[in-house]
Amino acid sequence: MAPVIQITDLVKDYHVGDMAIHVLKGISFAIDHGEFVSIMGPSGSGKSTLMNILGCLDKPTAGTYLLDGVSVGQLGRNELAEIRNKKIGFVFQQFNLLARTSAEENVELPLMYSDDVSVQERRTRAKKALHAVGLEGREEHQPNQLSGGQQQRVAIARSLVNGPRIILADEPTGALDSRTGLEIMAIFQQLNRDEGITMIVVTHDPDIAAYSNRCLHFKDGLLTSDERQAAPRDARQDLVALSPVEGVA
Repeated sequence: MAPVIQITDLVKDYHVGDMAIHVLKGISFAIDHGEFVSIMGPSGSGKSTLMNILGCLDKPTAGTYLLDGVSVGQLGRNELAEIRNKKIGFVFQQFNLLARTSAEENVELPLMYSDDVSVQERRTRAKKALHAVGLEGREEHQPNQLSGGQQQRVAIARSLVNGPRIILADEPTGALDSRTGLEIMAIFQQLNRDEGITMIVVTHDPDIAAYSNRCLHFKDGLLTSDERQAAPRDARQDLVALSPVEGVA
């Protein structure tokens, strides 16, 4: 089977006046269906720019990005929007939830752009996604009635509601305490293992990267290492070790 993501000699430049800023400098790698990959690197390494390109939010200056065999750089704005809506789920450090809007309504938002999804189908799919992240019974709660970890679970449910093949998570545990971060990584591992969703997580924390099967390290716009982990840590087991009496939240 061909990789879900194939990056070849990818370059991304930005121009400020007459000066060119070279952010990505000819990187190449592939990600297979169902992999769990972490992306690490210091500030300015190009990892956020790469995530924007992987998420079809930006286009490369040169080189190719094939997503399911399709060259993303050749697509128009509407085609890119359709890919983002159908194939990719996004999770961010800041949860980006609408205030004074219920968890269920927040999760329904990506479905608003689908003309072929009825109101009842939106509600059914939103409830299913919330149940998948352990928020059954919290559908009507607004963000200010939820903890940080619960808000991130709502954001994950929102990323799932369209049935994406890929989830891109940018520092998803950065605003959370250690235990809550583990709970989020346990959800990601379960989605990867049970649903076969390709997970790509940007993180500055090597302890978080240890839960992935593979880690790409970037520095100064270059891919400096590509490490595969035969035995990644199990977030659920680590949660149990943290709280053997209470078990996993």
